[in-house]
Amino acid sequence: MQQQEMELVSIEALVPEKHLLRKVDLAVDFSFIRERVKHLYCEDNGRPALDPVVLFKLLLLGYLYGVRSERQLMREVEVNVAYRWFLGLRLRDKVPDASTLSQNRRRRFSESSIYQEIFDEIVLLAVNKGLASGTVLYTDSTHLKANANKNKYDLAQVQVKPQEYLAALEAAITEDRSEHGKKPLKPSEPEPETKEIKVSRTDKDSGYMVRDGKPKGFFYLDHRTVDGRHAIITDTHVTPANVHDSVPYLGRLDRQRERFRFDIRAVGVDAGYAAAAITQGLEERNIYGVIGYRTPTHRDGYFYTREYRYDEKLDVYICPNGQLLSYRTTNREGYRQYHSDPDQCRNCPVRQKCTQSSNSTKVVTRHVWESSKERADQHRLNRVGKRIYKRRKETVERSFADAKQLHGHRYARMRGLTRVQQQCLLAATAQNIKKIALMLSRNGEEDSLATLPALLNAYIGLVQRYQQISAANNQN
Repeated sequence: MQQQEMELVSIEALVPEKHLLRKVDLAVDFSFIRERVKHLYCEDNGRPALDPVVLFKLLLLGYLYGVRSERQLMREVEVNVAYRWFLGLRLRDKVPDASTLSQNRRRRFSESSIYQEIFDEIVLLAVNKGLASGTVLYTDSTHLKANANKNKYDLAQVQVKPQEYLAALEAAITEDRSEHGKKPLKPSEPEPETKEIKVSRTDKDSGYMVRDGKPKGFFYLDHRTVDGRHAIITDTHVTPANVHDSVPYLGRLDRQRERFRFDIRAVGVDAGYAAAAITQGLEERNIYGVIGYRTPTHRDGYFYTREYRYDEKLDVYICPNGQLLSYRTTNREGYRQYHSDPDQCRNCPVRQKCTQSSNSTKVVTRHVWESSKERADQHRLNRVGKRIYKRRKETVERSFADAKQLHGHRYARMRGLTRVQQQCLLAATAQNIKKIALMLSRNGEEDSLATLPALLNAYIGLVQRYQQISAANNQN
């Protein structure tokens, strides 16, 4: 009987004071959305539209609380007082229909950049509040299972897209050959390289993933970058799962520097980014790169690659038996070739562990940007590098774990690269909103990481000074 009694109560009184949505409402002003989408609405025709601020708040609620179904979200809003309060609905107001939400998303905003604009605005809010600086960034990727059957596919020949750094690599090859007294390579116009891939019949934008320790099938990759201070997500970019992690990396760093005016001093990434093109790109941008160790491939019964020592002054490799391997040429792929003397190799007592070539010649290759990779390897071993790399698992890996466990980020909710990109942007925005609201509610909390940027800047200055002195000594 008591449940049928009439009570005089306000919705404001029913929401607990420490509820997360109260903190979000206090920290973030969503009114900027209305102006950003104004051009997508007609002012004097048709029925009154659902307020875009309410619409995007609804979408963010679904990602904030991991509700994957829009129909289920509407049912939750009907009975959840805190959701109604956050949306500005009264207790007896009618909840928008799920189709209103989905059709606006599919039609009105399908080709709009509003998802990216909302994400960027939240990142700028974090920067203005001192929760992110862009001094140290961490990047990694995670897979989202595509809404596609892995057994239903067609084989197709696709053209391999040229890497963005090829022009810089060609210039480096020409310069390297010139320094060694070699003529520039003749210009060539090879036929476009193609490869055979599996294309899903259901979601053609997804990519078939085959990686060690990962499930096989059609997936997308969410390439995410987070700030090193409080793990605020500063970038999210989606590719098919058959795109390597390192391909979009430098371009996304440049995008963050331009959009948020970040002065990026250091980055931390895992071994998947251990490529000479990445380390060279980081050095050109004056960024201190700390990259995980990648175990090199090794053939049993043979010497390890590290046992062939490179002498930079003489520009030779020294084999385990003490023979000098001299420079021969630099090929089109950007690798210098160092050849041994076949007369010495024929009578070498350890030849069986070195080479079985018919011409009795050992060839060691070295990339023209290999020096930058070796310097990046040293970063991982010093004090600051160890401290930076340790934070990687506490930032970007933790961010992905929270996304999967709490925000429904294990599966692609929709099909198509554009829609999955929108999903990842909304998920990242929801995580950032939650992080900002919680951090701002902790007034006066001491930040143990505040000294890291200053320590890093001082150390990088010393490293750069040492490199300048070393370069001057080598020239002398």
